Amino acid sequence: MNFSESSEHLALRGAVSEIGAKYGHEYFARCAAEGRFTHELWSTIFDNGFGGVNLPEEYGGGGGGIQEMAIVIEELAARGCPLLFLIVAGMCGPIIDEFGTVAQKERWLPGLAAGRMKMAFAITESGAGSNAPNLATTATRAGDGWVIKGAKQYITGMDVADAVLVVTRTGTDPRGRGLLTLFVVDTGTPGLEFRPIPMEIKAPDRQFAVFFDDVAVPADRLVGGTADQGLRQIFSGLNPERINVAAQATGLGRYFLDKAVAYARDRAVWGVPIGSHQGVAHPLAEVKIELELARLMTARAAWQFDNGEAGVGEAAAVAKLAAADAVLHAFDQTVQVHGGNAFATEYGIGDLWGLTRLMRSAPVSREMVLNYVAQHSLGLPRSY
Repeated sequence: MNFSESSEHLALRGAVSEIGAKYGHEYFARCAAEGRFTHELWSTIFDNGFGGVNLPEEYGGGGGGIQEMAIVIEELAARGCPLLFLIVAGMCGPIIDEFGTVAQKERWLPGLAAGRMKMAFAITESGAGSNAPNLATTATRAGDGWVIKGAKQYITGMDVADAVLVVTRTGTDPRGRGLLTLFVVDTGTPGLEFRPIPMEIKAPDRQFAVFFDDVAVPADRLVGGTADQGLRQIFSGLNPERINVAAQATGLGRYFLDKAVAYARDRAVWGVPIGSHQGVAHPLAEVKIELELARLMTARAAWQFDNGEAGVGEAAAVAKLAAADAVLHAFDQTVQVHGGNAFATEYGIGDLWGLTRLMRSAPVSREMVLNYVAQHSLGLPRSY
């Protein structure tokens, strides 16, 4: 792994950062307050070829991988535009590219790469939590097709999605674990309903409860054309999700740190800038160090994924944990530096608390990452 970024990656950072700066956090916050999706920013990202940077060129994508997608997500967050739905987009397309049939790739990838089509991802259930094989949403054969029945929670972007990639249970293995299968379901399909979940997170990307009431789907919507292959498919998507969340966290951490440093340089109370006092400067230096460490781990995990290296599951989880801890520290220290001003809307800080805190809990909790490392790296007994 080369620790110096390529000229192509540096150019990508610069171009996306410029777009993010053009819109800025005020635009993001305004969309959140108005309850509307960031359509203008989304279109600009995709019109410039950045939203589908991780999809194959033959389908209109940029031909890159998770490294490039993570750069796009990080740089937008660093400008105060942490787009949750872009993380979802970074999952669905690659899953279809890796496991879909040729017909499925031709049907969905061009639209996803161009941003004309939006696809949500539905796996989370209240009764399953981190135990994906225990989910209860089922898909059963019905003639030449399938019927899906069940419910999902906290599904991002159903109000703007054209389709949703649904994880279902299609059987049970000898150990009692669910056999999983993925389907692409149009959001307008009869029997599919979704309702917004009121959230304290101020973001344009809304969360939904999704209900499948005997939703009939044709056989050609089964990803890959073969049932019971979903566990391998979802883990192919969950590692990139964790890497992209880590990238968003480090980008948001940079946004907070930039705010804090600028304020500490300008704010003078005892005749000198408050940033000249070690009680202010040292905590900000610690934040900088933590963010750089998290960025290194995120880059490593992305490189491992793109190069098919072993151990990417742990690397992705560790990067997510490190980045979530770092961005929370960055937020807290930025609030401390700003004092009461941190809670004034004009400073663009306080409204991001909910989204910042979410990254410690999702898409995998801090505790589950520690469980994974304890068992797989340290060889300790499994606790659950």
